[in-house]
Amino acid sequence: MKKPNTSPASTRGPADHDVRKQIVTAATEHFSRYGYEKTTVSDLAKVIGFSKAYIYKFFESKQAIGEMICANCLGEIEAEVRAAIEQADHPPEKLRRMFKAIVESSVRLFFQDRKLFEIAASAATERWQATIAYEERIQMMLRDILQQGRQSGDFERKTPLDETAVAIYLVMRPYLNPLILQHSFDHAEEAPAQLSSLILRSLSP
Repeated sequence: MKKPNTSPASTRGPADHDVRKQIVTAATEHFSRYGYEKTTVSDLAKVIGFSKAYIYKFFESKQAIGEMICANCLGEIEAEVRAAIEQADHPPEKLRRMFKAIVESSVRLFFQDRKLFEIAASAATERWQATIAYEERIQMMLRDILQQGRQSGDFERKTPLDETAVAIYLVMRPYLNPLILQHSFDHAEEAPAQLSSLILRSLSP
């Protein structure tokens, strides 16, 4: 994973403190070996060499640490999706690339490490703030593409924009949620092209 992010809530102490980054880095490695559910804050304290009380100065719970790791993972997916969109000039192609990047990046990052998958699964099940914020940003990206497409004449304008954005997001959502995505491996390769083509036909003016 990339350099730890320090944006999620439920953290304590200075936001840019090196100890916080050290805890997240060590926790990421420990969770990847032993799993999120089986690891306690006491386990992390022993591995890092800190007291449990000291860790609680920076994170209020194990979930808060998990949220930070989850946010890092989702941040990687989001960055790849944004990069894919920026490579296209026209709204229809932006939408195709967005869908393709979401599926490919999610499959790779959610499932490259089955232990870390536990964190993503907990985040999706319990609706952690990191997950909610990520989904909101994806929806904003989608809405921006739809607005561009309406302005360029590539997409129809009769349907209310919010209604269109929500409907398309509902098609994308199974590929954003690791709990659903794990049952869609058989279709992950062809799904982006097939579903985006269907969506684009429905958007034709």
